[in-house]
Amino acid sequence: MKLQHALGGLEGLDTITPEIEVFVEPWEKRIFGIHTAMMALSNHLDTSIPDYAIDDVPTTFKSFWTWGHLRQGAEGMHPFEYFRLRYYEKWLGGISGFFVSEGYITQEELDARTAEFLEDSTAAAAPLPSGGAPAIDDQVVKYLKEGDSPMRPLEAPPKFSLGEQVKIKIVSPGAHSRLPGNLQGRVATVVKVYEGAFTYFFPTADGIGVPMPVYSLAFQPEDLWDESLIEPDSVYYNDIFEVYIEAA
Repeated sequence: MKLQHALGGLEGLDTITPEIEVFVEPWEKRIFGIHTAMMALSNHLDTSIPDYAIDDVPTTFKSFWTWGHLRQGAEGMHPFEYFRLRYYEKWLGGISGFFVSEGYITQEELDARTAEFLEDSTAAAAPLPSGGAPAIDDQVVKYLKEGDSPMRPLEAPPKFSLGEQVKIKIVSPGAHSRLPGNLQGRVATVVKVYEGAFTYFFPTADGIGVPMPVYSLAFQPEDLWDESLIEPDSVYYNDIFEVYIEAA
């Protein structure tokens, strides 16, 4: 992951104060719901596990959208903007940009609607439209219950085994990565080889996207951080795709 998305290797950061409330503003519930509906109506679900009859759902949303796309949009932000904006503000920007890029709305329409909300803050709390297609609601509920599994049959045996020393590759993250940057080049011990193979929603420049083994790796904290930052007798664990690992 790029710098602003994996802070575990950085020093001198201010104390992080977590939000007590899950949703701070009413509109945040809506953007969460929109993202959930987009995942539930994504056009890739006809090949997912479990299989969904997504072509039979009467929705005008015909795009490919997953958690991975949401994260990719956030990783594409300027680091200063990433730290300036709150959590769901990043979601709002990424999803809005996606709808513009996919042609569902124009930038002019988005700007005009944004201006309306800025002039009247109560507009964002207006009741949602009613009378949607029940089949769409059913699909969203089904997706919430059954999800979209990353597990696939294992086609080749894992390259590494329990107890083996391995090294994390140094790779360019490209547009999107699932490898924390501060682990690159570090040595770890395999403490678990997960059963089966795991895929990712779409291919990335650094190698994930096809089914592969995933390992739980144990890192010694002194290999990652300054001694003053380490808790005594601690161990750091991380689950890593096989493509990011090489023999030590």
